[in-house]
Amino acid sequence: MRTLWMALCALARLWPGALGGCADAGRCCPGRDPAYCCFDYARACPARPCIVGEWSPWSGCADQCKPTARVRRRAVRQEPQNGGAPCPALEERAGCLEYATAQGQDCGHAFVPAFITTSAFNKERTRRAASPQWSADTEDAGYCMEFKTESLTHHCALENRPLTRWMQYLREGYTVCVGCQPPAMNAVSLRCSGDGLDSDGNQTLHWQAIGNPRCQGTWKKVRRVEQCSCPAVHSFIFI
Repeated sequence: MRTLWMALCALARLWPGALGGCADAGRCCPGRDPAYCCFDYARACPARPCIVGEWSPWSGCADQCKPTARVRRRAVRQEPQNGGAPCPALEERAGCLEYATAQGQDCGHAFVPAFITTSAFNKERTRRAASPQWSADTEDAGYCMEFKTESLTHHCALENRPLTRWMQYLREGYTVCVGCQPPAMNAVSLRCSGDGLDSDGNQTLHWQAIGNPRCQGTWKKVRRVEQCSCPAVHSFIFI
């Protein structure tokens, strides 16, 4: 085997075109003689994929009392080498809304239209301290509003970012569930802004997706229920 390997190496030096050119084929480690590197390339220069760390915790909202964005990041632990898999996204952004100023004053409950996001966000949102009026002893299960979507902009269907892809499932004519829970629920009125609870069912109400202000539309109230029971892709929350 060694004799065959040496013979092929010698052939490569005399006639590089016979092996297609190791360097041209990208099968040479940096600093190695192109005449000798093709045969053991995979062993001498194995591909190393990009390796990234864990996501950082989500930042707070970029601003208070108005729809804005939060961000999380992760660092590169190993750069890709020798054709290894490239690095994935190192930053993700998602919409958010905080209900207190930096000075602790309650705010953010007077928004119309309704601002919504995916119900999956509720797994991360906690009831504590988003509004100073909500104490640790406050226990309210909230409620769920059902709406029938009437119209929406085409911008919703164009969303393909990981944390805004839920907008693609908004469809005209579908019944959707939107949960109202703290801290989106006002501590005094026990209502969420834009919930349409007082509408008669014929009134056209407006909504906007958090994270993409161009994704917006209209719907009409169907009913209020205690718990949401829509499929996950048609389940949202007021924010």
